[in-house]
Amino acid sequence: MHSSPGADAATGDRTLVLHRGTALAVIVCWLFVVFDGYDLIVYGNVISSLQDEWGISSATAGTLGSLAFLGMMIGAVLAGRLSDAIGRKQAVIGCVVVLSVFTTLCAFATGPIMFGAMRLIAGLGLGGLVPTSNALAAELVPRRWRAAVATMMMSGVPIGGSIAALLGIPVIPNWGWRPMFLFALVPLFVLVPLALKYLPNTHSKTDTPTGGGFRELLGSRFRTISIMFALVTVVTLLAWYGLGTWLPKLMQNTGTDLGSALTFALALNLGAVAGSFITAWGGVRFGTVPTSIVAAFVAGVALLALLLSPPTAVVYAIFVLAGVGTHGTQCLIIAAVASYYPDHLRGTALGWALGVGRIGAVAAPQIGGWLLAAGLGANSNFILFAVSALIASLLLTVVWKRFPVSDDAPRGPIMAH
Repeated sequence: MHSSPGADAATGDRTLVLHRGTALAVIVCWLFVVFDGYDLIVYGNVISSLQDEWGISSATAGTLGSLAFLGMMIGAVLAGRLSDAIGRKQAVIGCVVVLSVFTTLCAFATGPIMFGAMRLIAGLGLGGLVPTSNALAAELVPRRWRAAVATMMMSGVPIGGSIAALLGIPVIPNWGWRPMFLFALVPLFVLVPLALKYLPNTHSKTDTPTGGGFRELLGSRFRTISIMFALVTVVTLLAWYGLGTWLPKLMQNTGTDLGSALTFALALNLGAVAGSFITAWGGVRFGTVPTSIVAAFVAGVALLALLLSPPTAVVYAIFVLAGVGTHGTQCLIIAAVASYYPDHLRGTALGWALGVGRIGAVAAPQIGGWLLAAGLGANSNFILFAVSALIASLLLTVVWKRFPVSDDAPRGPIMAH
């Protein structure tokens, strides 16, 4: 038997990055995040089809979109804590099984009530998958690589979203929306067996220090920064998932056909893919929080530029920048959280930030639907998402000034005087 990759990583063995077993485990975790991204974005691609088939309003469509994010909010908090208690591998696989089974069942929904119920339950696994996968990947690599790995892991989300948009262009017009949800069978029958084979057990209940969990996370030592990370995640996810949910519909409302509207969604997600790697480089070069301040600001300003009715080529560029900024900011927040807390709190901290942050994800589809139902048009949504990104930039500036984050610090925050 060979030694645990996680144990080696904790000692700072830099050669571990080249270890074949470790690389395969990180790739499996990344593939899970890819499917997580697919499932997040696929609903936005089928909203128009659901409205046509079931005759539902924009407000109801927004509610259906919010149900998955509500499940994600609950799942992220519970799975993050669970992964610290029973082990990362078990938590990751459990999340994938729940996500895959109930997303597949969405394809057989007979109406909005059944569809919403399946999305809500699928959201439990969907929300738990990102924090557990990131916590596991963080333990498999040396500390100096954690920020870069966290941001590159999150490139899977927009890559999955890009796959959803690319599949939607030929599939939805020819075969309808239901086949889009059958794609969930891939992780169940392909990735879960790989996870059982390659993911190590990097953590167990026996090595969790006494007094961990939410009590320590929200205790005097970490309370303020934990709340700040949660708040900035709320507004960042409101912008990112608001765009992911409503962008195709918003562009259709401006007179664009479905195929072209999906290409705008593709631009957003490709920008987010690029943003994952650009912000990974920026985080290593300039620091995770300073880079996230700039990324969020760029996204906010770009979205406000849509109010000027720019030409089509510029609109594509704006959505690329919006993808770079909104998703890139969230990648950097996850990287900061992964490096900010001690090992035994990492899963709980990621689950807390992403779980509470899902309030923004839950609110985004619903608020967007209300704005459209009120007849306020696409620009009202773009203003909402732009202001959210700018607020994220402001909150991150406060974090940067008052609570400097050290990616090399193994024991938590460096408190500013």
